[in-house]
Amino acid sequence: MIVKTKKFALDKKKYINLAFTRQIKKSWQWLLIPLAVMILGVGLHFSGVYKNWWILITAFIGGLLYIAFWYIQFYAATQMEQNAQMFDKFAYEIDSRQIMIKVNKREGGVIKWDTIQSAEKLEDSGFLLNIARGQFLHFPKNVFNSDHDLKLMDNILRRKGLID
Repeated sequence: MIVKTKKFALDKKKYINLAFTRQIKKSWQWLLIPLAVMILGVGLHFSGVYKNWWILITAFIGGLLYIAFWYIQFYAATQMEQNAQMFDKFAYEIDSRQIMIKVNKREGGVIKWDTIQSAEKLEDSGFLLNIARGQFLHFPKNVFNSDHDLKLMDNILRRKGLID
């Protein structure tokens, strides 16, 4: 059985939001470093050992810069010419062997299932197939032709062991 989708494009704002939130969820523990430094700075200040606020301010700015770094990375990816193809309109044909990306009836490409690292079933917006950091396929629920195709997609991902 083949799941066929309508022709659709990934919205740039949706891409930034998904990629950024996934990256921050994956690497949130790095934000503990500025938090620990801020706590240390407050402790040193109020204990009288080292009365200065620059430690707190520097750590806070460092945490903001870390978050801004990742946001800018994913925003810049939407502006780069070599990534323009990620935001073009494609139709997809998904089966248990591969994912066919179709530009039109004759042209397209293939993604093998072994390149998909993981998948998520998003309650409000369909499926997300992760290929690498910042590279994924997002299938909103409204691109599937029927509820049967939506269930079949879910079934294929379960059989591949990508979702529970």
